[in-house]
Amino acid sequence: MTSATPSVSELERSTMRRVAWRILPFLIICYLIAIIDRGNIGMASLQMNEDLGLTAKVFGFASSLFFFAYFLVEVPSNLAMQKYGARLWIARIMVTWGLISAGTAFVEGANSLYVMRFLLGAAEAGFFPGVLLYLTYWLPSAYRARMVAIFMVAIPAANFIGSPLSGLLLSLDGWMGMRGWHWLFIIEGIPAVLLGIACLFVLTDRPEQATWLADDQRSWLIKRLAEESSRKTAIGHMSLWKLLRHKDIWVLALIYSGASAAGSTMSVWAPQLLKTFGLSAMEIGLVNAIPYGIASVLMILWGRSSDRTGERRWHTAMTLLLIAAGLLMTLFTSSLPATVVMLSMVLIGAYSMKGPFWALVSGWLSSSTAAAGLAAVGAMANLIGGGIMVNAYGAIHDATGSYALALMPLAALCTLAGAMVLVIGRKRQREQAEPLGAK
Repeated sequence: MTSATPSVSELERSTMRRVAWRILPFLIICYLIAIIDRGNIGMASLQMNEDLGLTAKVFGFASSLFFFAYFLVEVPSNLAMQKYGARLWIARIMVTWGLISAGTAFVEGANSLYVMRFLLGAAEAGFFPGVLLYLTYWLPSAYRARMVAIFMVAIPAANFIGSPLSGLLLSLDGWMGMRGWHWLFIIEGIPAVLLGIACLFVLTDRPEQATWLADDQRSWLIKRLAEESSRKTAIGHMSLWKLLRHKDIWVLALIYSGASAAGSTMSVWAPQLLKTFGLSAMEIGLVNAIPYGIASVLMILWGRSSDRTGERRWHTAMTLLLIAAGLLMTLFTSSLPATVVMLSMVLIGAYSMKGPFWALVSGWLSSSTAAAGLAAVGAMANLIGGGIMVNAYGAIHDATGSYALALMPLAALCTLAGAMVLVIGRKRQREQAEPLGAK
């Protein structure tokens, strides 16, 4: 196992500190709003499903349409960001999804909900892979796992904040003649529009344009990133169609789909699960926040551990196996405390996996392939994890009445994904070692 990074110069330390403080806090806030707008349908369902007459199967299908649209639009969106620049394209994404999210307040039945969830997925599709690509423009590889983990803490943090907030907004029921879930969508959609406009003033497309860096800092960063790019020899440049047919891309997507499915399924269905214990909407919001708060802290510590040791494979696999273990618990216990423990295990695994995994993937992709490759992995994983598994949960729950049985396909997927990351990671290690041994 390699140890950590060599001694760091003062120039490197000051440069990376300035880069991190310039771009990460703003992007974290943006992503936090994205996750709130994507997942608030789970809390809205506490009122909305009854108002619109939605069964679990119909609600599951409506929720899953977000991910089908995400799959279709994610890669083209990332390629568009390369063409138009991160500042303009991320602004476009945020304004669009904010307006659509707020517009969901006016759906009148299953069909209009289907349309709005599909449009929301299409609008937001390029944001996460776009930010991942954007971070590769700014972060040397030694910093990516911890920085990605810090950025992605927005996911559990959004639910930690969003669940109680959504519960509070549901209590506005009847204000100005509208239901609480109407206000939830409207109020939580507005910040995305405002932040989208702010992107035009806050973000800088490339280090070459960073006037907020000193000349020596800018030169060091450009040189370091260029050196790393020249050393990459893994999955090289290829056409988009060839990339989507590359077996390693599909394997990586299947691996990531385990964590993606766990996060998406819990976001959509956990409020309904907690409702079975007779909790009020506000109580559900507060209890649902607990696992996300724990996951917010541990995912940062796990990302730092991965960067400190330079180890990615086991840091990724162990989190997937933790998800599977938590889900299997549901077969043996159904008390509220045990359910909170289960949710905590699943969400700790789902979010702690992301930093090491994306550092692993970005290290395997060449700079010319990164835009389409990162988006392709994310898009296919969201289709498998979010589109299929969120839908499957609703269908199985409707058929059996058991949330435990509805979670078993997800447990199987995470077990398979954990095994696969160990296998492919070992294979990549052997391939990288062969040229050295031949010399």
